[in-house]
Amino acid sequence: MLKRLLPYALKYKKYFILAIVCILTETVFEMIIPFLMADMIDVGIATGNQTYMIRQGVIMMLCAVIAFILGRLYARFTAIAGQGFGAELRRDEFARVQNFSFKNMDHFQTSSLITRLTSDVTIIQNAICNGMRPFIRAPFMFLMCLIFSLMINVRLSLIFIIVSPILAIGLFLIVSHVGPLYRLMQSSIDEVNTVVQENLNAIRVVKSYVKEGYEEEKFEKINDELRQHSTDAFSTQVLNTPLFQYCMYTTIVCILYFGGQMIFNGEMQVGELTGFLSYVLQILNSFMLLSNVFLMVTRSIASCERICEVLDETSDILDTKSPLVMIQWNITFDHVYFKYKDSAQNYVLSDITLDIPSGSTIGILGGTGSAKSSLVQLIPRLYDVTEGAITIDGHNVKDYPLTYLRDNISMVLQKNTLFSGTIKDNLLWGNKNASDEDIKWACHVSCVDEFIDSFPHKYDTDLGQGGVNVSGGQKQRLCIARALLKHPKVLILDDSTSAVDTATEANIREGLDSLKETTKIIIAQRVSSVLHADKIVILDDGHIDEVGTHEELLEHNKIYQDIYYTQLKGAGL
Repeated sequence: MLKRLLPYALKYKKYFILAIVCILTETVFEMIIPFLMADMIDVGIATGNQTYMIRQGVIMMLCAVIAFILGRLYARFTAIAGQGFGAELRRDEFARVQNFSFKNMDHFQTSSLITRLTSDVTIIQNAICNGMRPFIRAPFMFLMCLIFSLMINVRLSLIFIIVSPILAIGLFLIVSHVGPLYRLMQSSIDEVNTVVQENLNAIRVVKSYVKEGYEEEKFEKINDELRQHSTDAFSTQVLNTPLFQYCMYTTIVCILYFGGQMIFNGEMQVGELTGFLSYVLQILNSFMLLSNVFLMVTRSIASCERICEVLDETSDILDTKSPLVMIQWNITFDHVYFKYKDSAQNYVLSDITLDIPSGSTIGILGGTGSAKSSLVQLIPRLYDVTEGAITIDGHNVKDYPLTYLRDNISMVLQKNTLFSGTIKDNLLWGNKNASDEDIKWACHVSCVDEFIDSFPHKYDTDLGQGGVNVSGGQKQRLCIARALLKHPKVLILDDSTSAVDTATEANIREGLDSLKETTKIIIAQRVSSVLHADKIVILDDGHIDEVGTHEELLEHNKIYQDIYYTQLKGAGL
């Protein structure tokens, strides 16, 4: 799994190599110090040679300064490599999400994607920045200290050789047990983010229904699960500290006891025992460092798996590099069937056959759940058809490049979305090169100009997060204006005037009628929204019940009659 992310690290291999060189060189200078200290005790102090002691002390200080400088350089190189690695990983993961189809997005919760882009990447970054030094240093330190300790006294080294396997087995058991716990902990973080996100997005509904207590109980439940999983993981992780301390103190006692016996017997000098003890402590410390690295790696592996699930998600909508372009923009549904999941038993849309001539206005009516939105989302390939085909000018929509196809189709979805920033910033989403005249034209057609002057800064008014500073009807009109700025060949309005009054809707419809070359597909709940359409499509439970003009449908279509007389007869229309 870590190998899957190796290409991101290779982009910063120069800094990784420099960091490794600094670590190894720093370790060498640190390992020399105990050896010099032992020599100073046995030669300088034992003989009273002050000059020798000063010289050895200066060399030790010089080694310490060099090690400090190398440590600082290592920290710098590792920071560049680790943070760069994280930035590259986040960028590619975010780009991958941007290329997901709606079907791909259905595989992940939004909160989970946020966690995978932030928390999981940060965990891997920390494993690199904090774990690289001990991961490289500990094995090298272990090997060098083992060699130096064997050089000092082979028999005394047997104590360490006996204790080491006990420590290694204990650390292995801890690391192997804590891995699944980290995965559970990250999943619990996903759930916490989900609850928080839903609560904040629907805070007005929560307060209007006085459900703060219910939301707090729901959060408390998932928060307790996260606490429990975190407690299990970290309580298992910290077992390495008492295990290490037990082995360390047992080893020190044994070395002092047997080493003291050797000194009394004249088999060993005090300086040798001091130096030997320093090396053994560093050997044990290297085990401790490695155990911490393994714990970090174990946690980062869980995060790697979650990130790779995003990176390896295969988009079900494949793009093409074909130079094919549309000329007339005649749209045809040819016996189209569609369902959201391949495993689903029933189709959402069944046997849809429909012709939409270029420049025409098509209305789509139907009851709730009749798949009106699903139908229009197939045209720009937000979803792909399951069976059948959708063609434009006789060519399958799959034969057109996605960017070209979607650039020429504007959709105003049921859920009107505005972004943080000014009104002008949001309008320019439709066309970043739009002139002030284009903006005013789009705002006039969509009736935005009816309320824009009421804002203190007009087009430079800040909308707040998600457009909280405008009403539902104003938000709908801004979204229509944004769509118009693309000057699309096809304009799809998915129940996009439901929050405006009938007079404003009539003005918007009149403005849209002036777009003679634009194909307009209007999904509506109100008959008045599609009354003057060239054709009206009646959808019923995913099937086309009938297609016709207002007069034709009113004459003999039962569904249309029911809708019409329910909505309009009482109004005298």
